[in-house]
Amino acid sequence: MSSALARCLIAEDEPLLAAGLRADLERLWPTLDVLALVGDGLRAVEQALALQPDICFLDIRMPGQTGLEAAQALAEDWPDGTPFPLLVFVTAYDQYALQAFEAQAVDYLVKPVEPARLQACVKRLQARLADRASPAEMLPQTLAQLRALLGTPAAATPLEVIQAQVGAVVHLVPVDEVIYFEAADKYIRVVTAEREHLIRMSLKDLLPQLDAKRFWQVHRGTVVQARCITQARRDDSGKVFLTLRGRPETLTASRLYAHLFKGM
Repeated sequence: MSSALARCLIAEDEPLLAAGLRADLERLWPTLDVLALVGDGLRAVEQALALQPDICFLDIRMPGQTGLEAAQALAEDWPDGTPFPLLVFVTAYDQYALQAFEAQAVDYLVKPVEPARLQACVKRLQARLADRASPAEMLPQTLAQLRALLGTPAAATPLEVIQAQVGAVVHLVPVDEVIYFEAADKYIRVVTAEREHLIRMSLKDLLPQLDAKRFWQVHRGTVVQARCITQARRDDSGKVFLTLRGRPETLTASRLYAHLFKGM
């Protein structure tokens, strides 16, 4: 693809910064088409899926979803056969975090964005667009980068009991009995073989408390106890469908986590 045909989306919750980034991009890359400016992560995902830009500039800290969470949602929901956008994260993280981004070959910009750094980013994007491989070849690389950036730190002391309150009663659910956790609005469904419970917690807060060797994240909203998975069936799109021990429903593992299910 020629850089003259490039189209981008900017997701930034500070209007002045968003406008400044757009103006600088228009100056440095006159043929770049800025399709939309959005101010939160949920809108970023919605517009990116609708407009299918070649590049997404994603602020790390946005309302609704962070830039990383938005990238995760895009990787899971992106239509098959369509080139996945190049991702540029806009961040105020310290140098240690920036080195981690750079090591994963995902470009980044630091607020406030310096003109020289943006110019280097533009040249990198133009080169990658010119050399971009087919969608089938690019997506695995992007997924690997996102998996590294989204890695959950190991729990110092894994959670052993879930306390689920219903009215004046608190149910103590051993974590070992949980088959899967599923995000549901501001709650998490805690599903065992016999029943379900609701706890008021985000999956992002729960994940660091779980033993990552036992509980596998298979979708941005689903975490499954590995020993409860009896079968994994992959379809042509790369999604994996999971059959569970003790539950009748089938769960879906997205492309981002399909690497977990490979034959030995």
